[in-house]
Amino acid sequence: MEPTSQPTDNTPNPSKLFVLRAWMRDLIISLGISVFFIIFLYQPVKVEGTSMLPGLEDQERIFINKFVYRWEAINRGDIVVFRYPRDTSKSYIKRVIAVSGDRVIIDKGRVYVNGKLLQETYVPAAYIDFRSYPEIVVPEGEFFVLGDHRSMSNDSRDFGPVDDSYITGKAVFIYWPMEKLGLLR
Repeated sequence: MEPTSQPTDNTPNPSKLFVLRAWMRDLIISLGISVFFIIFLYQPVKVEGTSMLPGLEDQERIFINKFVYRWEAINRGDIVVFRYPRDTSKSYIKRVIAVSGDRVIIDKGRVYVNGKLLQETYVPAAYIDFRSYPEIVVPEGEFFVLGDHRSMSNDSRDFGPVDDSYITGKAVFIYWPMEKLGLLR
């Protein structure tokens, strides 16, 4: 009887090679999809400052939808990220209070749009700024924006309405800290 020899082949097992290739393919596809979403649809943003308290706090991380305003109009109540009109290298985040054609007046902290007092449940009493602002009609293609923490916000009361070309996206989702994970309102 002849001795049987065990194969001493050092080539990789074909099934392990197949699994490795499939894993690499899936990783590359996943990275490609992620890059597409981040570049074209959503962008992670870090909140800097306290002008949107209590809804958004300093150093929180959010996603903005950069694509949504190609398909739908910017509405009152939307939280938007835009390039600061006086220094476009900076970005601000504020709430849209009035859209093109709206008449805005602020009387001792009370905001009126088209003659109606806004019910701003997102502005706690402690954050109200009692300044007044003269009546303005928001020009075509522009938006009147205010921070929710009115006494600590540099907003349209200071730099005027924001042109729609400066708006980079709509804030939609908080992802950090984890305890606040969820959609923005």
